[in-house]
Amino acid sequence: MRSKFVIGTVLGLVVLFGWLLGRIYAVLLAVYEETTIFKDLEYSWVFRLLLNLVGYSTVILPCFALYKYLEKTHYFEKITNNNWVSRLLRALFFEQERLPEVVRVDESLPHEGAELALCVVGLMGAYLVWGLLQEKIMTTDYVLADGSVSRFTDSQFLVFVNRVLGSLVALVRLRATRRPLFPAPLYKFSYCALTNIVSAWCQYEALKFVSFPTQVLSKSCKVIPVMLMGKLISRSKYESYEYVTAVLISLGMVLFLFGTGEEQAWGAPSVSGACLLVLYLCCDSFTSSWQGALFRRHGLQPLQMLLCVSVCSCSLTAAALLRRPLPALLSQPSFVADACLLALSSAVGQLIIYRTIARFGPVVFAICMTVRQAGSVLLSCLVFGHRVSPGGAAGVLLVFSAVFLRLYCRRRRAPPPAIDK
Repeated sequence: MRSKFVIGTVLGLVVLFGWLLGRIYAVLLAVYEETTIFKDLEYSWVFRLLLNLVGYSTVILPCFALYKYLEKTHYFEKITNNNWVSRLLRALFFEQERLPEVVRVDESLPHEGAELALCVVGLMGAYLVWGLLQEKIMTTDYVLADGSVSRFTDSQFLVFVNRVLGSLVALVRLRATRRPLFPAPLYKFSYCALTNIVSAWCQYEALKFVSFPTQVLSKSCKVIPVMLMGKLISRSKYESYEYVTAVLISLGMVLFLFGTGEEQAWGAPSVSGACLLVLYLCCDSFTSSWQGALFRRHGLQPLQMLLCVSVCSCSLTAAALLRRPLPALLSQPSFVADACLLALSSAVGQLIIYRTIARFGPVVFAICMTVRQAGSVLLSCLVFGHRVSPGGAAGVLLVFSAVFLRLYCRRRRAPPPAIDK
């Protein structure tokens, strides 16, 4: 009885702490909304990002305080009851030792190449739709019912909608297959969830300062920061051919993207645009590297990763949106349709992303995304008749040659399969 009273009191204090942080966030948000000087600055995105982080802290800091209390008091070692409170705390913080699920896959080179090609095609389809809708939503003037024209500006709301639909898709599928929903403590997914929503926010915000082709160009060099982040997080060791192919892929993408004959579309990125793109690359590289480490440690299924990351992302973004009014554009049918299609393409893309990371690792996933970007730009050139220079064609050839070289070297370096006697 005493333990129930103690944990009840602690939970009450945690909720009170979160409420106080929420009040501080509401005050800061009101000051920002009422002070036009912040909105008129080129660097107003810095204040919006800081406000978002304060909103996230209304969930992160109380949960961190609760985790430290449970760890210090050895709560899970002493608990004997199995009520809803203890089950919730276990799902959030308790790491139960379990052997990762072993999934046998065909490691032959043709099968591996075919699966990798399917991942690239799936990513290309999902994110081609997602990229077009993203640019449309952030740059289109929507006409409201009263005849006024409005442009959507709340990137945080789009991130929230995308993650909600991702959670629902994963939850329904996992329930149907009777797989565990949370095979690892949720707090471990909060790190990559935070960097995931920050990177998504930066990606949306960057379109206000740079052109879409410039954003694509910045992503083309993502293989290198992903490898550096892998060394930092997982102490990963890479072979010489992996560094060589990473540089070749990045070089090939730069040659191709600058060889599309659309120099006027690129423009020179502003300081704000460059900062947002750098922050995006750092956060996105951490996200995939951390997810790769979770896949290896806990033997997760892609749907489980999608659910856990989306639930954490929903909690953080909901906290940041709680004190804000709903966008006026929700009354505009075409905007609602665009937002729903964006969320659906994002959910499908996220599922393929987690499958690719689980099967091939974060570095190969970054390569798949680079090939996807090359394919998207190449498709645009074919459809709209854009000219591709000889240097651009050489860049495409270099990218795909480096990808196949990496796959071949990876297969040659793999240990021979064990023979049962």
